[in-house]
Amino acid sequence: MKTVLITGCSSGYGLETARHFLSQGWQVIATMRTPRHDLFPASSNLRVLQLDVTDADSIARALHEAGPIDVLVNNAGLGLFGALEATPMSTVREIFETNTFGAMAMCRAVIPQFRQRREGVIVNVTSSATLAPFPLVAAYTASKTAIEGFTESLALELREFGIRAKLVQPGYGPSTGFTANGQQRMHGLIPAAYEAFAQRVFAGFSNLAAVTRETDVAEIVWTAANDTSERLRFAAGTDALALVGHRAA
Repeated sequence: MKTVLITGCSSGYGLETARHFLSQGWQVIATMRTPRHDLFPASSNLRVLQLDVTDADSIARALHEAGPIDVLVNNAGLGLFGALEATPMSTVREIFETNTFGAMAMCRAVIPQFRQRREGVIVNVTSSATLAPFPLVAAYTASKTAIEGFTESLALELREFGIRAKLVQPGYGPSTGFTANGQQRMHGLIPAAYEAFAQRVFAGFSNLAAVTRETDVAEIVWTAANDTSERLRFAAGTDALALVGHRAA
């Protein structure tokens, strides 16, 4: 029986991905900053562990408790809406600490055990914002685009040792709370000069014809984790797939 460790499982894509792997008979290590067992069905194949990807000691403790794993899914992330000129660099750094450096730290921590066994899979969850830009998320997009380039290089670096690295690019999922969380975090980040423009942007999000469901992402993460080819990118959701087609046209 294979074991997957997933970060950011308290809600959204991470929670649904953990549930999906459980349904497929895997051992699942669902991690989050504040552990909640009540989010999951009772299962002997599930462990819920505390993990903060921005804390090296927390990472070390969680991986020690987890023991050997077969797949790492880097899903933990922070959303942010705001005009760049109004966004403090401390906030930009906070976004990068979780979305970029946190994912890198998790990779560094698991690679030794994968290399010794000459097998293992890393799935890094990014965003369809890396496929097509949209306004007021420049810092967020930068943090996710960095992971795209990082994973491209890492996949080549690790192939020698039988380790596969994959990217999953989810579209926009209203049910994940990204918009709500982003609006909460953007207090003061929309100057008066941007207000009318920002309202048009938010209205556009609320009227999207195609969006990404949590189950879409869970299924694609599962596909990526089990893919034995050299394919790197896996778009998730109708809107993300449309963007892939648009870029290829």
